[in-house]
Amino acid sequence: MQLKNDLGTAPIGTVLKDHPRIGEILAKYDIGCVTCGVGICLLKDVVSIHALGDEVEQKIEDEINTYLDEQ
Repeated sequence: MQLKNDLGTAPIGTVLKDHPRIGEILAKYDIGCVTCGVGICLLKDVVSIHALGDEVEQKIEDEINTYLDEQ
């Protein structure tokens, strides 16, 4: 994933704390990391480990980058 501000290398807990909207985007694709209490997985790994396929991963990347552009 090529996310703006190198956000893909940030821990999911930090990402969700700073950008709750990203949690909503992930939840839309049945990635339930919003409820994780540990939050140390990297955002890019969270998406790839769900093996959603290249097309869906690209949609997630595009949605997150669009959101980040709006910030």
